Amino acid sequence: MAYQKLRGDQLFDGQKLYGNDVVLLLDARGRKIDIVPVSEAGEDIHYLPGAILPGLVNAHCHLELSHLKGRIPEHTGLVSFLQQVVQQRATEPSIIEEAIGLGLQEMKDDGIRAVGDICNTAHTLPFKTQAGIRFHQFIELISLSEAQLETRTAAALQLRERFLNEQPGPVSLSPHAPYTVHPAALRWLNEQTREQLITMHNQETPAENELFQSGTGDFLRLYQAFGQTSSPIPVTGTTSIRAWLPYFRNGQRILLVHNTFMPEEDIVWAMETAERNGVTLYHCFCIRANQYIEGTMPDIPLFQRYGCRIVLGTDSLSSNHSLRLTDEMQTLLSNFDSITLEDSLRWACGTGWKALDMEPVWLTGSAIIQRLQHRQGA
Repeated sequence: MAYQKLRGDQLFDGQKLYGNDVVLLLDARGRKIDIVPVSEAGEDIHYLPGAILPGLVNAHCHLELSHLKGRIPEHTGLVSFLQQVVQQRATEPSIIEEAIGLGLQEMKDDGIRAVGDICNTAHTLPFKTQAGIRFHQFIELISLSEAQLETRTAAALQLRERFLNEQPGPVSLSPHAPYTVHPAALRWLNEQTREQLITMHNQETPAENELFQSGTGDFLRLYQAFGQTSSPIPVTGTTSIRAWLPYFRNGQRILLVHNTFMPEEDIVWAMETAERNGVTLYHCFCIRANQYIEGTMPDIPLFQRYGCRIVLGTDSLSSNHSLRLTDEMQTLLSNFDSITLEDSLRWACGTGWKALDMEPVWLTGSAIIQRLQHRQGA
């Protein structure tokens, strides 16, 4: 079998960080065969200055909102933020397309090689076939009542078909958030997404749990903007995740995004419920977006202690200053003393690839690890 022997100044294999005393063996298709000591690798070793590691995975992004960079103030709270996204997202196609192109280039330059991208329009579609980045597209469903279900699902299915027909990456339907998806839509999605990867914004603000516990709180302002005089989402007396997660029972893999206000008891309950119902959970953190919108961050070490599958995302430029995952990693390292460089690498380019169910694309001669080490020590 023909294979490459690569040696760098450092090597990260998706789980463990090595020095320069090992060699990565790749097959002709760029897939890892093994990692062996230099002393056992033989001849024809190709040395590359810098680090060798799998490309970074941005597990949650809204690339189509890149034109909103700098247009929405920070620290508004989620409901006011969402209202402004709705008001400002429509603009000239040329402006949207230019921003998408710039966002893609920023991610590629950062070493990102796979993205879980939220797609509510087809604006990003022309850019993805030659982007040099792999994508899993999530077509979000928003349906506030049974009466809306037929129209909303038809539109989501039509957009999904367009992506499936015009680009090579996987595409799946997903619920937007607990406060925008009626139980009728959850039941429909459970049948539509059997054995698929889906995503859901989860417990991003205290008002989300309040909505389900009492039917009150800040989300009523959002519904009023939609012409609703009260919450269309049934009050369950529970936190939000306990209201929607039991609907999924068909082997889905679920990216729970944000988890900013997910209490410890919900972490345990969700893990137990997922195992009982045959679904797999990943917790995706986009902490710079949480800082931007709510001025806070989730307690990520708490999720670590329970062995949660952690991945990282940037969210969109409507709620972040960049689409660089290394900025997210540096923010993690700067704010949580217990999180190590190896942890951040594992989540960004180990668990991320597993979550998206893709074969890693290897970066060679990269400065990512050295850059993060330098910042961590600064």
